[in-house]
Amino acid sequence: MGEIMEQAVAAMRAKFGDGVDGSAKFVIGDLGAVIVDQSGVHAGDGPAQVTLSAEAETFRAILEGDLSPTIAFMSGRLSVEGDMGLALKLANRMG
Repeated sequence: MGEIMEQAVAAMRAKFGDGVDGSAKFVIGDLGAVIVDQSGVHAGDGPAQVTLSAEAETFRAILEGDLSPTIAFMSGRLSVEGDMGLALKLANRMG
């Protein structure tokens, strides 16, 4: 796992350390994916109820509080596929 992915996992653990009710996959550009589910946060790829995709810079800005997940979605910098209700719950914890 590369340094950027390690940083992404650590940042998401800070936001979702106790996991979430459901499963989400965060696809970080062409670097890889992070899964957040009932067991916590880990790097990996697999099926999930919702998939959020963006470039690394966009995720970094969201996790650091510099960019609202809603604004990122509305501006096309963040794409969401799957359970929009779960995506909204995640956005509240991220931003």
